[in-house]
Amino acid sequence: MPLVSKIARYIDEYLRIHEIDDWPNALNGLQIENSGRVTKIGAAVDLSTRVLNAAARKHVDLLIVHHGLFWPGLQSVTGALRRQLKLAFENDIALYSAHLPLDLHPEVGNNAQLASALGLKSAKPFFEEKGQLIGVRAKTSGSRDDLIRKLRKAVGGPVKAFNFGPKNPKSIGIVTGGAGGEIHRVAADKIDIFITGEAPHWAAVAAEELGINLLLGGHYATETFGVKALAAHLSKRFKLPWEFLNFPTGL
Repeated sequence: MPLVSKIARYIDEYLRIHEIDDWPNALNGLQIENSGRVTKIGAAVDLSTRVLNAAARKHVDLLIVHHGLFWPGLQSVTGALRRQLKLAFENDIALYSAHLPLDLHPEVGNNAQLASALGLKSAKPFFEEKGQLIGVRAKTSGSRDDLIRKLRKAVGGPVKAFNFGPKNPKSIGIVTGGAGGEIHRVAADKIDIFITGEAPHWAAVAAEELGINLLLGGHYATETFGVKALAAHLSKRFKLPWEFLNFPTGL
């Protein structure tokens, strides 16, 4: 039976947790330890009471998330935080969180996985954040409409499309999550079609002014890829079952 400390050390190295700068509240790495044993891995985008309850019901004792326990910042151990910690301790659930290190990983990262789901070849890193290139860009010969259909299939839901760029784009940029506010930076990199999760209202106006296609696949939906891929990778390496705990936020 694998130990949680062994798996956590492996993820640290695999994702280069200690080499990649991030926002302080991300607190990448093992956020809660358990008694040590791991019999089943769970994957979720966000840590929440609903996710912890589902993990307990499904006998998950190592939970991998993208947005962890301390994402809201420093807070007293009351209310929701107390409830979440109590659930984790009573059900012996360890919690591992990975934010930017999971976004940018070349194999199991959100951006690499979404590019693969869209059938893009030879995707290369682009878009710097915190000293790292966290997104991917690729060339394409397909039509805009075809790419929109592929994105709908990949995220399993609707896509908001602001079609102000070429109908037959040559370059695609992907930065999953909430990167829509960076549209000016993306356009400066000569990207014809920008795929992200969500954007502020003004980004739709900016897309028209910049002459760029902006596709929004949902913050949650575009960030399911990494935790799933990482959990599947760990499942294979450590011979453990895994399950995705799906709790969409609607964003």
